[in-house]
Amino acid sequence: MGSLWAVYMSKAGYKVQIFERRPDIRKAEISAGKSINLALSDRGWKALKGAGVDHLIKEIAIPMPGRIMHDMEGNLTFQPYGKEGQAINSVSRGGVNARMMDIAEEIGGATIHYNMKCIGADLNKGVCRFENTDTGEVTTVESDLIFACDGAFSAVRYNAMQKLDRFNYSQTYIEDGYREILLPANEDGSYKLEKNALHIWPRGRFMLIALPNEDGSFTCTLFMPFEGENSFSQLTSKEDVDRFFKETFPDFYELMPNIGDAWEDHPLSSLAITRCYPWHHGKAALMGDAAHATVPFYGQGMNAGFEDCTVMNDLMIKHNHDWDKIFAEYSVVRKPDGDGLQDLSLHNYHVMRDYVADPKFLLQKKIEARFAERHPDKWMPLYSMTTFSEIRYSVAWKEGQRQQKIMDEVMAMGQIEEKWDSDDVENQILALLQKHV
Repeated sequence: MGSLWAVYMSKAGYKVQIFERRPDIRKAEISAGKSINLALSDRGWKALKGAGVDHLIKEIAIPMPGRIMHDMEGNLTFQPYGKEGQAINSVSRGGVNARMMDIAEEIGGATIHYNMKCIGADLNKGVCRFENTDTGEVTTVESDLIFACDGAFSAVRYNAMQKLDRFNYSQTYIEDGYREILLPANEDGSYKLEKNALHIWPRGRFMLIALPNEDGSFTCTLFMPFEGENSFSQLTSKEDVDRFFKETFPDFYELMPNIGDAWEDHPLSSLAITRCYPWHHGKAALMGDAAHATVPFYGQGMNAGFEDCTVMNDLMIKHNHDWDKIFAEYSVVRKPDGDGLQDLSLHNYHVMRDYVADPKFLLQKKIEARFAERHPDKWMPLYSMTTFSEIRYSVAWKEGQRQQKIMDEVMAMGQIEEKWDSDDVENQILALLQKHV
């Protein structure tokens, strides 16, 4: 998202330099399955459109109007994400990063410095110190403004903000990790699974997902506890992996019988939520994961970072480039939405893992969809609020909790399976909306 913000800043008249810790990924071969694919949705598209570059990302995005559930017997169930015409979009992390760097240079006029590790910062003076990881040379750079778009383990936050008095910071790891698997295309380049869908194999305490890549492959990710029953700790050999997939994901195993050989191609990784406050100090502000890193289960990490650009740009216009006012309002206004997204992300992990194959849950979704279609002014499903609207994350989370209380009472009605699409149920929801204000 740093590259996107560079375009916004350049269009506002600023000269932009980007300091990147890694080498130029465009000069390396990008593996499609290197990291969890990103799901681009409405908030992200709005930010890209605001910078005038959305058409350049559309070229590498694959629409997914719904998810396909794979049960133990290999039966498939399609669940649309929203209304007709609504979709999330699969983009490879490496592919979108490379494209955004092109955009930052060619459209934003930014200069990108590679292999530059931030080793210190004085945010009041606008000074950052960088060590070149190739040569060891240390460079001091002074700027009018610093935007730390440097991820969950932000060097600017660690080296400067976390040393400040009254700066709040927490990092919480969930007990589940993930390992990625690249499901290659067929020999003719075609897809082994339906291209325009996110595939999920829900298995209670763990799950496998797959998102399409442009080259016919799928980036697959197994989310599972590190320890205990059905955990990564039990998969210590090729034979363990083969047996586990054959028993647990039989239809996937048929597509990739060499899963045991490919198991070590990508590392076992952890997942954490980072919360901090304030998101600014002196001449610097945190954006994206540096401010509000979350777990990936709502597919909103990139969208939230891109939305930070929208919010910051709106504030820049509102306060006519008075950065003290801009940063102060940015921290106050945006922090609740960072927290809201993190709550939503954890909630959706349980939905994806435990509930998407539950008949009662699926019935609830049908009731909600029917009611929302008849009363769009009174009800928007939580997933749609988060993914297909600009409603603030904090507001969506609060409204989602209210809706769940209502649906708990609806689902407890007698013979709900038979009368779910009746006027009786519709009237009950209308009455409960008045009760749960």
